[in-house]
Amino acid sequence: MFRLFNMFGPSKAQMAFDNALRVSGVHPLLVPEPVKLTVIQLNRKLAEERDQEIAFTHAAQLIAYCILGDEEFRSINGREAADQTDQRMETAITEGNSLDAKLILLTVHSGLISPEIADRIDVEDT
Repeated sequence: MFRLFNMFGPSKAQMAFDNALRVSGVHPLLVPEPVKLTVIQLNRKLAEERDQEIAFTHAAQLIAYCILGDEEFRSINGREAADQTDQRMETAITEGNSLDAKLILLTVHSGLISPEIADRIDVEDT
């Protein structure tokens, strides 16, 4: 079914999110299309009044952190980005029903989350 949508090429939103994933250290082909589409929809519904590309960059960083784990994310993106993303993750786990929490839960349910990050999460909290 998704092949039908590929006839027209990816949307601007998909291309922006793919680029954000690349910059964050995850090749877009490693993230299934349904996950990407869900991220795009969540950002449209829940992201604050900010530029879509900025929202995709923030989402891609958190998803890359969940996929790669702290050490690999840190080696690709640097200490500051890793520390900020780790803090976002901790806040999302504590708060529970935020956009970041939904993105983390998406990586859990799609099987993309690294074992290191999965050990830190109690799914009932997110």
